[in-house]
Amino acid sequence: MKEKKAFYVNGYLSILMLLVIAVVSIFFTSMIVYIPSLLIISIVLWLIGALIISGITIVNPNQAKVILFFGQYIGTIRESGFFITVPFAQKISLSLKVRNFNSSLLKVNDLDGNPIEISAVVVFKVVDTAKALFDVANYHQFVEIQSETALRHIASQYPYDTFNEDDLTLRGNTTAISDELAKELQERLAVAGVEVLETRLNHLAYATEIASAMLQRQQAKAILSARQTIVEGAVSMTQMALEQIEAGQDIAFTDDRKVQLINNLLVSIITDKGTQPVINTGNNKEK
Repeated sequence: MKEKKAFYVNGYLSILMLLVIAVVSIFFTSMIVYIPSLLIISIVLWLIGALIISGITIVNPNQAKVILFFGQYIGTIRESGFFITVPFAQKISLSLKVRNFNSSLLKVNDLDGNPIEISAVVVFKVVDTAKALFDVANYHQFVEIQSETALRHIASQYPYDTFNEDDLTLRGNTTAISDELAKELQERLAVAGVEVLETRLNHLAYATEIASAMLQRQQAKAILSARQTIVEGAVSMTQMALEQIEAGQDIAFTDDRKVQLINNLLVSIITDKGTQPVINTGNNKEK
C-alpha cells in the first residue's frame, strides 16, 4: 500500500448547493398539486442532497482522513478544512502529530555478558497513512514492539563500559548509540509508514544483582588505568631528566649510577606519599 491523494472539493460550495437544492425542492413540492410530474424531480433533488451530505467531512490540523469506498482505498485527505468527498465513503481519522514513546525498562546482556537495565525514548510520526492503517494491524503497538526489539539488539552489540578510549560503549557514547538505534529502528518501521525523528537513552545502569560488584570492578580498572598513566609519565620524565643532566653538565653516568638515579626518580614520582631525602656525605677516611 502507498498513500495517494483522494478526490475532494471545497465544503462551503456544497453548503451553497444544498441551500439551492432545498429551495428548489420545496418549491417543486408545493407545485406538485398543479404539476404532478414535479414529484419525480423533487425526489431526485432530495437524493442529490443526501449524496452531498454523505460526502461531507471535516479534517482538523495535523490530522488526515483516509477514504474507503466499499472496502477499497481511494485516497487520503491531508489538508485541513471542510470538504466534500466521495459519497457514502468511510472516512477514517488518523493523527499526524509527533508522538513520544517511552519504552519499558529492559534487562539485557551487553557485549561482555553483563546484565544491564536500559530504556529509551522514541519520537516518531506517521508519514504514510496507507501503510500505517493497512500494512500493520496496529501501527502504535507495532512501534512499541519494534522499538524494544531494536533496543535489545543494539544493547547486546556494545559493552556497557571500557577504559579503552577507542571502543564504543553504551555509557561513554550515548549519542552515537542513540543514532545507531534510530537508524535501525527506521529500517524496522518503514513498513508501517512511520518516520523516526529522534531516539534517546533515558536509563542505563547495571542490573541490581551485579551493581555492587561492577562498581568495585570499575574502581579497580580506574586505579590500574591511573597507575599506568603515572608510570608512563614517570618513565618519560626520568628519561628526559637523564638526557638533560648528561647534556647540560657534561656528565657521564656509569650503569650503576644510572640504575640508582632511575630508581630514585621513579620512586619519588610514582609514590603517593612524600619521599624522605637522604644526603650522602661521602666515605672520607682519616689517614
